[in-house]
Amino acid sequence: LIDSDSVEGTTVFNCSGERIGSVARLLIDKRTGVTHYVEMEFGGFLGFGKEVYPLPWEVLEYDVNIGGYLVNLTPEQLKSAPSYDPTDRKPIDHGYDSHIRSHYGLPE
Repeated sequence: LIDSDSVEGTTVFNCSGERIGSVARLLIDKRTGVTHYVEMEFGGFLGFGKEVYPLPWEVLEYDVNIGGYLVNLTPEQLKSAPSYDPTDRKPIDHGYDSHIRSHYGLPE
């Protein structure tokens, strides 16, 4: 088990070992307690221009050697991934959940 404070702020890398963002927060089903998504923050400078990408928990793999999460995403997949402005966070409803999961090739 791991506490949410240990996950939040963890660096996310692509398979080439390049830093692509960091975990901002976890999205957990309040009924089951299952973590469904992490919000990965990407880009920006001094808090401006940041984008948040909801990544399904299943696409992250923790690598103890680099002390961060690996995702097998191409730059094109990331560029076209569902995202939103961090000041405009909305709950993920069923339709948006389906959109996110299908983008990453996961069953709905």
